[in-house]
Amino acid sequence: MSYQADIKLIQSFKPEDYSEIEKVFKAFDKNKNGLMEREEFLDLLHALGYRELKQEDADTLMEGVDIKDPSKMTFTEFLNVMKKITNKEGKIQLDSFVNKAGKAMVRVSKGDNGMQFQTFSEEERTAYVKVINSSLADDPVCKKYLPIDPESNEVFDRIKDGVLLCKLINKAQEGTIDERVINKKENMNIFQQVENLNLAISAAKSIGLNCIGLNYDAIMDGKNYIMVLGLMWQVVKLVVMRNIQLKHHPELIRLLNPGEQLSDLLKLSPEQLLLRWFNYHLKAANYDKKITNFSGDVKDSEKYTILLNQLNKNLCDKSALNESDRKKRAKKVIDNSKKLGAESYITPDDIVAGNNKLNTLFVASIFNAYPGLEPATEEEMYEAAKLLDDDVEGAREERAFRMWINSLGLNDDNGEPIHINNLYEESKDGLLLLRTLEKIKPGCVNWKIVDKKPNNPFKKTVNCQEVIEASKKSKYQIIGIGGGDIRDGNKKYILAIVWQMMRAHSLQVIGNKTEEELVAWGNERVDDEYKVKSLKDKKLATSLYFIHIMKSIEPRSINWDIVVTDKDDDEAKQNNAKYAISIARKLGATVFLVWEDIAEVKSKLLLTLLASIYEVGANYKPRV
Repeated sequence: MSYQADIKLIQSFKPEDYSEIEKVFKAFDKNKNGLMEREEFLDLLHALGYRELKQEDADTLMEGVDIKDPSKMTFTEFLNVMKKITNKEGKIQLDSFVNKAGKAMVRVSKGDNGMQFQTFSEEERTAYVKVINSSLADDPVCKKYLPIDPESNEVFDRIKDGVLLCKLINKAQEGTIDERVINKKENMNIFQQVENLNLAISAAKSIGLNCIGLNYDAIMDGKNYIMVLGLMWQVVKLVVMRNIQLKHHPELIRLLNPGEQLSDLLKLSPEQLLLRWFNYHLKAANYDKKITNFSGDVKDSEKYTILLNQLNKNLCDKSALNESDRKKRAKKVIDNSKKLGAESYITPDDIVAGNNKLNTLFVASIFNAYPGLEPATEEEMYEAAKLLDDDVEGAREERAFRMWINSLGLNDDNGEPIHINNLYEESKDGLLLLRTLEKIKPGCVNWKIVDKKPNNPFKKTVNCQEVIEASKKSKYQIIGIGGGDIRDGNKKYILAIVWQMMRAHSLQVIGNKTEEELVAWGNERVDDEYKVKSLKDKKLATSLYFIHIMKSIEPRSINWDIVVTDKDDDEAKQNNAKYAISIARKLGATVFLVWEDIAEVKSKLLLTLLASIYEVGANYKPRV
């Protein structure tokens, strides 16, 4: 049988899509009377290929369509629902709707190629765009891209050539990308755009962001808005929170709890510091409640009102507490924050909805504008500086190893992403190292004896001893290292274990080649004057060995006007090392070292650089 429907409604679908829709509906029309059970709508969507949808999504789709019978759906009603997901041309369709939590979402669907279905938050996209507009407003290179309309999806087009992403990453962590390498000219070709996007993605990985599964195609072709927004959130968060650390705000020492030391502050993430800061001011205002999150605990705006008043009683009154309407109360909170000079990335609806991401950005912007902490004394600043400047070379290694671990995409037992801020402190209970060991060599950890919530020194020691046993199974050299050394945060031994994991992983992804084989491969690709004997060869300090290898992979990637070939002084070494790192990232290599590691010939990290370049060379496909 065939179903009757308005011809214009039928013509709104591609013929092949309509045929498939009718066929599937017929299968669910069990009585052959042109009706299907509404409770089976989700099953029907799954049959059409929308397998990622849940009941909540199915209910949301039906909400916007006039369906008369609460238990059944006609073919015409069904077509009107499907019209929201696909369109005649099969192009990407953006369909705004409000989910059950009152959150404005954008639905991304595609009429062909399996009819992809994605949703993302309009509010979050809007906030991220506001951060981009404000943080890059003074950059002359970005003027042709800005401002971006925060209320539309314009941002996805503006980032396609990679320039804005590269600039934003450098704003998040200064000097990550050598800006001489960014292609900036008008009317860039595909090759140049791909270079920029590879550079941005690889640089994001190098500062510990999770980019698993993201490549330049997803950004250029608009295939995965969700993944792109995921990257955007991580970068934007770093931009807004980049100064929320002891190095930039020694007065954060005021947040120490009784019995804690400065080192305890170093292991806290910016979000954790913000929670402490918020509660510090609530306590100072004699307010008897604390917050444990930036979602449900702040959605009534009461604690925001107390915080802002405590920061500046002259500018921020507490009149919002007299307002019963939560949205109006939130509006007063935002108005007060602006009086303190805070950037407004949030709306009253976002506060009332308890949007964790946007409230986190809001609290960070308040802190950045008005910390309200008593300045550190000279003695306190000296102690903080001593702690931060201790063992510069070890600090560089710690950073590289930490960023590498962050890039692995590890999750905790609740499925939440793991992001570490201090390798030494966060290794003390053994869990981080065990998860990393398991990632590199699945099955090496005996999880039966591991305590997932080690709340005393004995349990932590048991976990740390399992780190030693798992390291032995992985054939790492751990002579003289015991579980107690890890529990005590011994920097030398923790770095030794993590380095062996990083080395194994770097070689694992290129087929377990040896260091000698990698050096030989590199020597085959360079002229005799650049060949080296090993990764301890002092000739490597000029970076010319690496630059010439990359030239052999993609000659167009090198601008020889930038490379210094006739000098080997410190300035030339710095120039070439920064350039080499960014060229490697431009080709798609994931690099965790910094320029000093090349100039000082740190052989361990040079191995990871060469392995990453080898991986790119083995898989490189030139683009026109």
